[in-house]
Amino acid sequence: MASVPSLASSVNQRVADALASALPEAGGADPLLRRSDRADFQANGILALAKKAKANPRELAATVVEGIATGDLIQEIEVSGPGFLNITISDRAIIETLAARAGDDRLGVPLAANPGTTVIDYAQPNVAKEMHVGHLRSAVIGAAMVEILEFTGEKVIRRHHIGDWGTQFGMLIQYLLEHPHELDHKSDEEVSGEEAMSNLNRLYKASRALFDSDEEFKTRARARVVDLQAGDAQTLALWQRFVDESKIYFYSVFNKLDMDIQDPDVVGESGYNDMLVETCKLLEDSGVAVRSNGALCVFFDDVKGQDGNPTPLIVQKSDGGFGYAATDLSAIRNRVGELDATTLIYVVDARQSLHFKMVFETARRAGWLNDEVKAVQLAFGTVLGKDGKPFKTREGETVRLVDLLDEAVERATAVVREKDKDRGLLTEQEIVENGLQVGIGAVKYADLSTSAARDYKFDLDQMVSLTGDTSVYLQYAYARIRSILRNAGDRSPVAHPELELAPAERALGLHLDGFGALIEEAAVEYAPHKVAAYLYQLASLFTTFYTECPVVKPEPELVVGENRLFLCELTARTLNKGMSLLGIRTPEKL
Repeated sequence: MASVPSLASSVNQRVADALASALPEAGGADPLLRRSDRADFQANGILALAKKAKANPRELAATVVEGIATGDLIQEIEVSGPGFLNITISDRAIIETLAARAGDDRLGVPLAANPGTTVIDYAQPNVAKEMHVGHLRSAVIGAAMVEILEFTGEKVIRRHHIGDWGTQFGMLIQYLLEHPHELDHKSDEEVSGEEAMSNLNRLYKASRALFDSDEEFKTRARARVVDLQAGDAQTLALWQRFVDESKIYFYSVFNKLDMDIQDPDVVGESGYNDMLVETCKLLEDSGVAVRSNGALCVFFDDVKGQDGNPTPLIVQKSDGGFGYAATDLSAIRNRVGELDATTLIYVVDARQSLHFKMVFETARRAGWLNDEVKAVQLAFGTVLGKDGKPFKTREGETVRLVDLLDEAVERATAVVREKDKDRGLLTEQEIVENGLQVGIGAVKYADLSTSAARDYKFDLDQMVSLTGDTSVYLQYAYARIRSILRNAGDRSPVAHPELELAPAERALGLHLDGFGALIEEAAVEYAPHKVAAYLYQLASLFTTFYTECPVVKPEPELVVGENRLFLCELTARTLNKGMSLLGIRTPEKL
C-alpha cells in the first residue's frame, strides 16, 4: 500500500525548489500551482514574491524556468504575461503515475499525516415519531463523511443521538400503562417497520387526544414524567418498549437507505442522564454558568434577543428540569473524556446553529474543548419542493421519508426497465435490484451534490434523469465501462508510457490523477459535495474520451487499444471508489 505523489505535487516541488535557488529569501514559498486551460498547470506565485523582493517578475520567472529540468516530468515550461509559468506535463509521466495508482488497492490515495479520533453525530430520529424528509440530510451527509474520513485513516466513532427522553413520554407511558396491549404485535414473526410505526402513531394520537381532553389523565401523565426522571423501574420498562418499537422502524428506514446503523452506536439523549447533575455542578463551580432567576445560565456578549437583552444558554431550568444544553454538554464531556475524541462533528440543521455555537463556546470556557479538541457543526440547509418552498404534501403535512424513498425506487425502476426494453440485457431480478440501487443512489446524490449548507430542491424527475449531474449518469458511465472491459476480447488493460496521448486521453488522465488530493480536501473541509463534483466531471471527461478515442472498435493499434482499456479500467475503479464513499452502489450491468 503505497501512496502515489500526484503530478501536481511533483511539479509543485520542482517549481518550489527552483524558486528557492533563484530567490533564497523565498525559501519554502508556495508557487500557487493551479490547473489551467492554457497548459496543464499554471504557477501564479511569482508575481507576489517578486513584488515583495522588489524584483522584476518576468526576469524572476525566467530565472526559475532556467533552474527546472525538462524531459521526464515536465515537457515544457514557459513564462507568460507578467510572470506566470505555463507548465505542460510529459505524456510518459501521466501514464507512469496512473500505472502506479492502478497498482495500489487504494488508488495511491495517501492516508492523513496525523489521523485522530472523530466522533460524528448524525442520523438523529425521534422515538415514537415518524421520520420525515428533514431526517434525510443528516443521515446521508453524516454517512458519507464517515466513509470519507475512515478512508483517510481517521478513527471514526458513530453516534446517533436519538430523541428518546422528555416530557412527552409521560403521556405515552401512562397511556400504555392503562391500555397495556397497544404495542402488542400481530404475530411472533419479525415485525415490519410499517407495523411498528403504525402502532406508535396510533398510540401517540390516542394518548394526545386523551391528554388534551381529560384533566385527570393529564395530571397522571405529568406525574409519570417525574417517575421516569427518578428512574422508577416499571416506568423505565415501559419507556424501553417505546424505544425498542421505534428502533424496529428506524432500522427498517435506514435499511431502505442502504445504511448500516449499529445498535451500540445509538446513544440517545437518555444515555447522558447520569451526567446531567455533575455537568451543572462543574459549570456552576467554575463560574462558567451562573444562576439567573433560579435557572442556571451561560451568557455571551454577542448573543442578544430582539429587546437588546442578553439571551443565555439555559443549562438547567428554574424548576430543576434540564434542557437540551445540559444533554449536549454532557455528551461533549463523554465524547472527549471517555471516547478520546480529537474532533466532534455534528451533522445538524442550520437552524440550530446558534444553539451549537453557544454549546461549543460553553464547553471551551469549561475546558472540555481546546486547541487539541475541536467541535464543528456540519450545518445543512432545508429540503425544498419543486416550487422552492419547504417540502410538504398537498395537505400541508410533512412528507414521510418512507414514501419518498419508495417513490424514488419506483421511478428509477421504470427508467431502468425502459432503457433496457430494446436491449434485453437484464433479467427481471436485475431490473428490480438496479432500480433499488439507482433510486436510493439518486436521492443520496441529489443531497450530496449540493453544498450541505445550501437548501436543495427535491425533484424526483430530475434525480432519476439519465442526463445531467445525477447519480444515474455516473452509474451508467460505470456500467458502460464494465461492459467495454467485458467485450474487449483478447485485449487487456495495459499501461504504455511510451505512447503519445490524444487531448481527450490527457484530460482524463490528469483528472484521474487528482483523486487523492480531492479526497484529502473533502476530508479536511467536511465537503462530500466536492467528491460528487469530481465524479461528475470524471464521467463527463470519460464520455468525451470514449467518443473521440476508439477503444475496441474500429480496431486501434494493439498497444493503443491496451492503453485505452487501461484508462477505462482506472476510470471505473475511481468511479466505484468515489461512489462508495458517498454511500452509492454502482451496478455492474445497467
